Amino acid sequence: MNLIKSVATVGGFTMISRVLGFLRDILMASVLGAGPVADVFLVAFRIPNMFRRLVAEGAFSAAFIPLFARKLESEGKEMALEFAGHSLSVLTGFLIIFSALFMIFMPVMMQFLAPGFEVGGMRYELAVEYTRITFPYLTAMAIVALLGGVLNAFYKFAAMAAAPILLNIILIGSLLLAFYQREETVGLVLCWSVTVAGLAQIVYLAIACWRSDIKVPLGSPVINKDIKRLFRLMLPGMLGAGVMQINILVGTIIASLLATGSISYLYYADRVYQLPLGVIGIAIGTALLPMLSRQLRSGDEKTALNSMNRAMELSMLLTLPAAAALMIIPEEIITVLFQHGEFTATASMATAMALLAFASGLPAYVLVKILTPAYFAREDTTTPVVVGVLAMILNVVLSLVLIRYIDHVGIAVATSLSSWFNVTFLFIILRRRGHYTPDKRLLRRLVGMFLATIAMTGSLYIARDFLSSLFAGDVTDRILALGALVAGGGGTYVIGVLITGAAPLRDIKNMLKRRTSA
Repeated sequence: MNLIKSVATVGGFTMISRVLGFLRDILMASVLGAGPVADVFLVAFRIPNMFRRLVAEGAFSAAFIPLFARKLESEGKEMALEFAGHSLSVLTGFLIIFSALFMIFMPVMMQFLAPGFEVGGMRYELAVEYTRITFPYLTAMAIVALLGGVLNAFYKFAAMAAAPILLNIILIGSLLLAFYQREETVGLVLCWSVTVAGLAQIVYLAIACWRSDIKVPLGSPVINKDIKRLFRLMLPGMLGAGVMQINILVGTIIASLLATGSISYLYYADRVYQLPLGVIGIAIGTALLPMLSRQLRSGDEKTALNSMNRAMELSMLLTLPAAAALMIIPEEIITVLFQHGEFTATASMATAMALLAFASGLPAYVLVKILTPAYFAREDTTTPVVVGVLAMILNVVLSLVLIRYIDHVGIAVATSLSSWFNVTFLFIILRRRGHYTPDKRLLRRLVGMFLATIAMTGSLYIARDFLSSLFAGDVTDRILALGALVAGGGGTYVIGVLITGAAPLRDIKNMLKRRTSA
């Protein structure tokens, strides 16, 4: 299977989803600004979303896909789908009970998840109500994760990658319908839309499976040896695969203790750097896990190592310039995207500072997505959890220390530093076990990428000062100025990687030929 083709498929649909997500966030910023209702909705959306990434997409996918790939390779399609059916029944039953209990005890849980929301106050009461509405989204996403994992194991990546587009379309429609309503009403409409979007994604993935002749049998929950193995791998993976999500939740909890708007500043900054992370890191990680699983199951270690090196090469080729740009022009980006309506210049500056801090860790976030499949494909979810817990502890400690000096920006800095800690130890352990060795081609091209990124950085500095008057103008002027910065910086980087050989022209031509023939 062609790695570039698979990454392009996932990355392309992810790009569409993230662009629609930006449109959604621009509308939300215009309607709610960075006020109390915005803070409350973001908490209500982030809590089930964090559990989704932690349990459904994180730990479950990391454990399920390698086991499903093994079944598929050794026992055939029918037995693999039977295992998927048992997994679906058990996981869904567990999450329905878990969600029901969480919703019942939401008033108590909210005191821990958002301790800065005063009990009995408006933010606290709305947070309890809103999160009860959005929490069924977790169970819906568990079903989506399983169906998507099955499709990915058959190298059918498009449907799962496109599913989040439904969420953004539904939320955008809801915002347009409720545009002139009171803020509390807009918050309620958004919460119900999240749950409806979860159900819509289930239907979409079920249709995609049916069209691909992949029928996951439904039945009563059965706890057999395969399901026990699945849960043994899932339990440590709930931390190992989702340490970044835990870090984000920790940031939300700590931000609730700061001034009103802090949660919103971090959320909007997070949304911007999540675009390259999703298009690059998540796309490559999604394509890499089933590929490595099947290569290792067939005993092809050499091909698996080559897949890892090419994934590293492709990810850094795209991530390094993205991280540099987000660090050099964060204020310009935030101003153009979000400074409309209720979102003020002060909010833009606060969000831009958080974006700069988050962006410093972008290469680490992406590399974690590349390195963890090397563990999960070998059915090792324990090692990432040990490293992840240490990184999480570091994140909490740094956040609590840094907020005393730089407020909400300290949370973003702590997230970046803990992610660099995480990826460094994951790399060292893989090297010592002999499971990963960077080849000469990767190292040589990394040097070229760094040189091209430095050249791009210089061009952005010069162009930013030259276009400063346009950024002080109206919306049209700011959009044109940002477009010129992006085009100029991107052009400089492309020329740089061609000159240094980080992305030889022959490789680009070969890639385009493969895409055209595909």
